[in-house]
Amino acid sequence: MKPQLLVVDDDQDILRVLKANLDLYGYETITAESWTRAKEELNSRLPSLVILDLTLPDGDGMDICVELKARHPRLPIIMLTARDRVSDKVLGLESGADDYMVKPFETLELAARIKACLRRNAPLEKKTEIGELVVDYLARTVQVRGGYVELTPKEYEFLCLFLGCRGQVMSREYIRKTLWKSSKIYSWSRVIDVHIQHLRQKLEKDPSDPEYILTVPGMGYKFRT
Repeated sequence: MKPQLLVVDDDQDILRVLKANLDLYGYETITAESWTRAKEELNSRLPSLVILDLTLPDGDGMDICVELKARHPRLPIIMLTARDRVSDKVLGLESGADDYMVKPFETLELAARIKACLRRNAPLEKKTEIGELVVDYLARTVQVRGGYVELTPKEYEFLCLFLGCRGQVMSREYIRKTLWKSSKIYSWSRVIDVHIQHLRQKLEKDPSDPEYILTVPGMGYKFRT
């Protein structure tokens, strides 16, 4: 099945060009000229990736990105905008965007960035079951050994990242770049270790001998396959 892309932009010419070109790259491209129209599409089906303009007639792209990531933490978002200041790029990435491209752009480069984002994010399953762990992405619930577990938003992001990269060793630097988008995290290595420790306490039978989130000495962490 073709990956579905949702392109949200108020410029009809850009929508037309992107749809024609991205369809040629093997994607199913859906377009929306406003946030209202985009929400209608999102309510009917969840795409594989969203390409989002920052300036829309009925919403600010930064706020929309935050809202989308709150609802769907594993949904990749690429911001596509005329704003080229470094401060705008930083704000865009810190609001949750996975990548940021400035207009005018080359379709070939955009296609490469789309491919990279999709590679970094696992397919958006409705539910994942591994052993006694069940994660329902639509309901945003986590069950372990038959009981529901309350996770903080950041713990849930950690879990989704691990599930999307099952069996892959992730360094602390990779986790930081993926979940925070910023280097301005005080003692970030320790922050990551603490979040994983808390997650283990909630998921593992024995946090000192974990069966899900495994430590790879000298390299980082990985989730059991």
